[in-house]
Amino acid sequence: MSERREGETLARRDVTGPWETLLVEIRDTSLVIQLNRPERLNALSPTMLAELSELWPLYDADTRVRVAIVTGAGDRAFCSGADVGTVSDVSRNRTSDYVRENAFTPVQARIRKPTICAVNGICASAGLHFIADCDFSIAAEAATFLDTHTTVGQVSALEPIGLARRIPLGAVMRMVLLGRHERLRAQRAYELGLVTEVVPDDALLERALELAANIARNSPTAIEISRQAILDSYNHPLDVALALGFVRIRAHADHHPDAQEGPKAFFEKREPQWERST
Repeated sequence: MSERREGETLARRDVTGPWETLLVEIRDTSLVIQLNRPERLNALSPTMLAELSELWPLYDADTRVRVAIVTGAGDRAFCSGADVGTVSDVSRNRTSDYVRENAFTPVQARIRKPTICAVNGICASAGLHFIADCDFSIAAEAATFLDTHTTVGQVSALEPIGLARRIPLGAVMRMVLLGRHERLRAQRAYELGLVTEVVPDDALLERALELAANIARNSPTAIEISRQAILDSYNHPLDVALALGFVRIRAHADHHPDAQEGPKAFFEKREPQWERST
């Protein structure tokens, strides 16, 4: 099937698709999203950007799923960046328009639910958006990370801005300035904090699903409010962020039943019955 031209309207209702450039399935309370262009090392095309932009709100609204896992199809790459054939199209857009019109990551789409990035191979350039914007990432032992923008004469000014909030600035600068000549192995990515865990290649998805299942055992509303408090904190000085965080804590404790159900279930030695998040 040929890919749609950028700007074409997409219309579907179910989160699982069918999609042209994604494989999406529900496993228990997890949504597994595979970037599915293995013949192009899962490079981001205009169709994939559009489909991801449509997918995230569907995931956020689907009451069947609690956590999303993003990984790559095949065994060579997670995401090799933007498809070379689309670079000129992207460069013609103003950055603000590009980010707003292509809300292809969880942060850009402003979703409320958690996301895990499971890196199964090469993660390069625009693929680093997912590392920067998912809640946390894990990696297979074979995973590698690099930013090739400057090597091919492109400015690297989106992915590294997000990464600089997660790992030391020097590590980000080194990736950007060295381009394709700096390739981080999974263990080094773990040491820098780029990923939170490294697992055997054949255990990556199983481990991501295990982590997602444990997240799903917690209060969905408490998770949503906690995520938002942390993400919002980047927009304020520390004292303001802490004050706003305490406002959220008090509002939840005073008005949401999960705040009472959690301690009660703990003392009664049973699984809590959380109120479904809306």
